[in-house]
Order: sequence, then C-alpha cells, then structure tokens
Amino acid sequence: MNEQHSDRTDLDHNITRRKFLGTSALSSAALVTGGLTSLLRQSASATGFNFVEATIPQLQAAMASGALTSAGLTHGYINRMQSLNPTLHAVIEVNPNAIAIATALDNERRNGHVRGPLHGIPILVKDNIATNDNMQTTAGSLAIYGNQVPADAPLIQNLRAAGAIILGKANLGEWANFRDDEAETYPLAVGWSARGGSTNNAYDLSYTSWGSSSGSGAGAAANLCAAAVGTETDGSITGPSAVENIFGLKPTLGLISQDGIVPISHQQDAAGPMARSVTDVAILLGIMQSPQTDYTPLLQRGALQGKRIGRDVRYFDYSYYGSGIPGDEETVAFANHALDVMASLGATIVDTDTGDVFAYNGDEFTALLYEFRAQIADYLQSLNKTNMRTLADLIAFNNAHCPQELVYYDQDVFLLAEQFVGYPNDLNYIAARSHATSTARAGIDNAMTSRNLHAIVAPHLTNSTGPAVAGYPNFSMPVGIRSSGRPAGMLMYSTAFHEAQLIAMAYDLEQALNARQQPQLLGSIIPIPNGGFCTGHQNHGQPHLPHGKIF
Repeated sequence: MNEQHSDRTDLDHNITRRKFLGTSALSSAALVTGGLTSLLRQSASATGFNFVEATIPQLQAAMASGALTSAGLTHGYINRMQSLNPTLHAVIEVNPNAIAIATALDNERRNGHVRGPLHGIPILVKDNIATNDNMQTTAGSLAIYGNQVPADAPLIQNLRAAGAIILGKANLGEWANFRDDEAETYPLAVGWSARGGSTNNAYDLSYTSWGSSSGSGAGAAANLCAAAVGTETDGSITGPSAVENIFGLKPTLGLISQDGIVPISHQQDAAGPMARSVTDVAILLGIMQSPQTDYTPLLQRGALQGKRIGRDVRYFDYSYYGSGIPGDEETVAFANHALDVMASLGATIVDTDTGDVFAYNGDEFTALLYEFRAQIADYLQSLNKTNMRTLADLIAFNNAHCPQELVYYDQDVFLLAEQFVGYPNDLNYIAARSHATSTARAGIDNAMTSRNLHAIVAPHLTNSTGPAVAGYPNFSMPVGIRSSGRPAGMLMYSTAFHEAQLIAMAYDLEQALNARQQPQLLGSIIPIPNGGFCTGHQNHGQPHLPHGKIF
C-alpha cells in the first residue's frame, strides 16, 4: 500500500468525472418506440387542468383557484409514470402514501392554511436520500434493500414541512456510479441500478442519461413530477440536467445538509434541485437549504445588464475535457450563441481560464477513494434492519448476488477503495485532498478576481470538476436542442455562496432563450451486452481504470 500511495501523483490524467458519476449501462432489451410520442402528446390533465410543463407557481395558482387539487395532480403524475416509466425507468418506486398526503394537504388548503410555494407539490427525490417512510433508500442496490433509515434527511424534513409531497424515489447509477469503471466502455450506457434498471434519456433513447442523478433528470424532463432532487459529487446534477434539457443547480458545499444522503464524499457531495424552469429551481433550493432563503425576488429581467461573464476558454475546445460522445462537440456552438444572447442583454463576455483540470483530477479521485471507504461505513452503521456495515460487506454481497448486481459492470472502484485505508489522517490522503481542493478553488477564484467576473461559463458536459472539487456552485441550463433532437446544455459557475447571483442571471438568460422543450422519446434503446462478470473469468481483486494503469 505504501508503494501505491507514493505513486499517488501518477494517477492517470485521463480519468474523468464520468468514471465515478456518469457511467453505468443501458438495458439489454431493444425497444420498439412506436406510440411513445403519441403518449407524450396526449393531454395530461388532472381535474381538467393540463399540468404538463406547468411551473410550481402555475400549479399553486391552479390549486388556489380550485382548478386543480393536489390529489388530482398527484394522480396525474402517477398516471404519466405508468405510461412512460416502463420506457424511461426514471422512477424506482412511488410513495404508496402520496395520494393520502396530497388529500390531507388539500384539506389544509380548504381550511385556509397554505404552507408556502411547495404546498401540495409532488417532488421526486433520488434514491440515495433518506426518507423515513414506506419507501426504500438503497442507492439503487439490492445490498441494503429492506433497511430502515434513522430519520428523514434534513432536506426531506424541510420539503415535507413546506408541504411538498415526496412522490417517489428516482432511479440512479447504483451507488452514485462509484462502483466500477467497466461502463466507460459504453459511453452511452448510464444510469443503471439493480433495483431500477437502466434510466433512458427522454429526448433520444439512444443518447446518454449521463450522471448518477439520471432518474431525477429524466423524471423532471418528462413531467413525471413537478420537480426533482438530485445529488452530485462531480457532474451528477449538472450532467443529467444538460442531457435532459432542464435546469440543475449543484449548490455550494454545505448549503444544503448532507445528513441522510448515502455518501461518496462529504468533501464534495451536494444535493440540489433539478427542474424545468429557473423559477422552480429557485423555489426548491430556498426550501431545501438551512437556513431557508427566498430567492424568488431575484426572478426579474435585467440581471445580466452590466455583468462580466467569463468564457472558460479551455472547455470551448471540446476535445480538451468534453463528454467523449460523438456529436456532443456541436453543443459548443449553442454555448457561444448563449453568450451572444447574454451580451445582447448587457453582459460583457471576457475570455478566461480556470486552470488545467488534469493538474488535480487524479488527486480528486485518490481523495474520493479514501473518503468513500470510511464514510460509506459510517452511513451503513447508522441503518437498522441490514447486516451491511462496511464496504467489504457490500463487495461480498455483490459477489454473492452476481447475476443480479454485476450485470453490465463490475465493482472495481469498490475493490480499489477498499485498499485506501487511513482516512482522515493518512498523509497521502491529506496531500491529495488539499492539493485538489486548493488548486480547483484557486483556478476559479483567480479567474473571477483577475478579470472582475460575476460568473464563468463552459459548454455542455465539460467543467463539472472544477466547481465540484472547489465546493462551488454550478448551474446547468438548457441552451437549445440540436438537429439530432438531443439537448445542448451550458454550465455557469462562480465562487462559494453565489447562488443568488447565478439564479438571477440564469433567469434573465432563460427568458431570452426559451430553450426548454418537451421531450419526444426519439430513437430506440441501444442493446448493451451483459458484461459477463458471472461466468467465472472476471478478474475480481485486480481493479483497473481506463486509459492505462492508475499506479
């Protein structure tokens, strides 16, 4: 282990954030898609109100007027799930108490009590966020199915107190895609879990659903909920939002409590809102965070007037740190167009550089391995009704249940993390985390201060890593639909606790661009072969990563 640690700096520079946040596998079953687009076009109404694409304030107004009830809205989303989820696999399970909760909230409203903007609003939350109810919290894995969490996660407590209905659990890349590297072989294969199957992209079934918050992204995009909650360690809110034509905000580290979230790393994990409008992101963020904040007064035109926006030049060369998916390079033109629109709204666009991500992403991965091994054990030990207590237990479970768990990819990252003992005091760990975080922060901070910037922009599926490692906010927003029917997204990031400014500027751009469109479920699911890990020839215990050796 000492030799491995001493070679920490030789981590392969081609390891990307997809490695642990954007990979899994598509369903092996091909799908004939006839009739899906007609399903999407059907008028989705609840008690006569068409809720598809409605914002949270529009839903509130309909409920206030009596045109809609929360119970009717909840029925409407569940009916839509029944039509679309067999194709999308965006939802792992529906809250069996959702209608009863909605009915109780309708009664509160009739009695003159409205808790706030989320009263009676159905929300999907990722299945790595603890809900102490009749639903499971499993990170998509069979290993901890049947466990009992000690309490609702604080963000869930905040949502429930505000009157939100936890409609169901969204699918995800199992263990937030921190289990294996095999799926990098299949760059379009993302969002698979043993419990939920493979999340598929609502715009193009042959495209990626990207990060581990894939179900939250597809669920919000396809109007299976009013809005959704995802989590990100590096790319898993911003990525699925980009590929699903929705808005997703990874907030500053610590703005929203991490308690009750199945961890990869408390040094990077952040829950955040994923929704079809900036308005809905602002409402959800304000209620999820502690202390709560009302961002809605910022939702006014004119926020970009006089602002200086940095164009993070490295990432506009898509070959530098792009997705690797053919055709995604076309999204650079959409980001440039969005910058032109920002300029037309009074912003000044300035070329800038937040630094070389390859200078620290190897150290990021090393630090995450240490953090995950220790922190997943702490989380497991907080659970009742499970005998899973350590990462080693999870590895053993997966081996014992190979045909169910090791279908499209193995568990090489689990095996690798098991070797990284010594968090938080190991000197090699401290060096890796310190270097990664300080370098990422300095890159963004120096760019902001040297050019007097208010925010920095990068194209679709590029710079999630800088803001993630720095712990800084990163807002992914739709900027168009390509001729292929696949969305194009853009990232906008800043320094710590600048969510309010990002929301205001994103709203101004959203109103000018109007890039949000409903999905059409184009294309067909690409069959992915079984990985063959249960046939006796898999190389358990020899973790490897793509593009060469890690040590």
